[in-house]
Amino acid sequence: MNLGSTEILLIVLVILLLFGPSQIPKMARGFGQAIREFKRAQREISDELEREPPPRRRTAATTTSRSTDTSGVRPPA
Repeated sequence: MNLGSTEILLIVLVILLLFGPSQIPKMARGFGQAIREFKRAQREISDELEREPPPRRRTAATTTSRSTDTSGVRPPA
């Protein structure tokens, strides 16, 4: 969908007629604040993911089994 200059001008005029010239700066300010808040939250999440180490995978070498217990004492059943 390509918007030409005529279509953009028509959209701006409709917005101006609907909301009035005093409301447009308020709406633009709110839109800017929403974008800033979104970017801040996105940055916080990416920073948190970078700080968090990846979870360790359990392998056969890191798990303990009863067959490798050499103490001679059996755990209670």
